[in-house]
Amino acid sequence: MNTFKQLSLAKGALLLVALSILVRPTVLRSQTHEWIVYTSSNSGLPHDYIRAIAIDGQGNKWIGTGGAITGGGLAKFDGVNWTVYNTTNSGLPDNRVFAIAIDGQGNKWIGTWGGGVACLSQDGASWTVYKKSNSGLPDNGVEAIAIDGSGSKWIGTYNGLAKFDGVNWTVYNTSNSGLPNNIVYAIAIDKSQNKWIATGGGGLACLSQDGTNWTVYNKSNSGLPSNIVWAVAIDGSGNKWIGTTGLGGSGLACLSQDGRNWTVYQTSNSGLPDNDVAAIAIDSSGNKWIGTDNGGLAKFSGA
Repeated sequence: MNTFKQLSLAKGALLLVALSILVRPTVLRSQTHEWIVYTSSNSGLPHDYIRAIAIDGQGNKWIGTGGAITGGGLAKFDGVNWTVYNTTNSGLPDNRVFAIAIDGQGNKWIGTWGGGVACLSQDGASWTVYKKSNSGLPDNGVEAIAIDGSGSKWIGTYNGLAKFDGVNWTVYNTSNSGLPNNIVYAIAIDKSQNKWIATGGGGLACLSQDGTNWTVYNKSNSGLPSNIVWAVAIDGSGNKWIGTTGLGGSGLACLSQDGRNWTVYQTSNSGLPDNDVAAIAIDSSGNKWIGTDNGGLAKFSGA
């Protein structure tokens, strides 16, 4: 049976699922599992607005904090100890961290609201900052970073999509490519290395593996319920799960692996607690974890 389960938390709190109590922060029991809630008041988390989470090969959690006005920087949590990197004590260029990706060498690629992209080396000893002024990055406001199979970084900004192969920069925007909107909120890469790009008004775009073909899904030509797409994730079967927002229709959409069928989940036809879907993650069991703008976190076991 396909079921939604809703969990409501204080806005901005960081929440991790565990089978046993690891530390002292607030513990909420739900069936056989325990939810541990970390906030700036009960842990080393520097800010309660969480925008990004990534986990490295050693199991450390890297957490990006901050909203449009203020931020607490980047936090590392090893399960016991917290380490905070900010503009005062490190090479982080801005305390508002909106994106984190970890490459095959363990380097952390960090997207910030106004400071561009920072790369923290695997050993934590050096920082490299890429800005509009010193690189091919088209904008210093970064919302998304994804790393493809060849190690190239795909960076979503407020002024287009950038690809960085370690030497060369390639920028895709509405003027020189099939990108339908220059605001890029999220990027997912499928097993065939196609890039699925969530935009802030142009719907969902797919760039083929070889970089030659664009396919755009929008409200007028597909089952996408809104052209403002905040999140995209791909499950083990190749289905695309798409989080949208916007007046006149939004919700969670699923595009089948073959690209033929759309299913839209909204508050009116499912257990989705809010139609504005800001984040999606898929666990090893295929459950979809759906973060909403005003309805908390939902877990969906449907295919």
